[in-house]
Amino acid sequence: QVQLVDAGGGLVQAGGSLRLSCAASGRTFSSYVMGWFRQAPGKEREFVAALSRSGGVTVYADSVKGRFTISRDNAKNMVYLQMNSLKPEDTAVYYCAATSSGVVATRTSSSSYDYWGQGTRVTVSS
Repeated sequence: QVQLVDAGGGLVQAGGSLRLSCAASGRTFSSYVMGWFRQAPGKEREFVAALSRSGGVTVYADSVKGRFTISRDNAKNMVYLQMNSLKPEDTAVYYCAATSSGVVATRTSSSSYDYWGQGTRVTVSS
């Protein structure tokens, strides 16, 4: 099992940047595909980005491609989401997630993940 703790959210103006982090417990962190999802008020949770176990393969939602970067540090049991050129429509609660099964290319659905962080709120003002 793995426990996830999200952090780094806040209020930022449009065009600004934030870096989210996700701290994972456990000694087998490198065996998990990691993902970030977000949920805006009144909307369903949606996929943002995912990262392979080694960190060498990434997948992004079209809406964030070119603006967000997912990365991991397996030595520190950490996952990051660097968010640049933020837009008001990026406002949401962001969740990191982990799964020990499958490959990153197919892990774009929330139902594919077994473990979730508590979420961190990002608000982008116009």
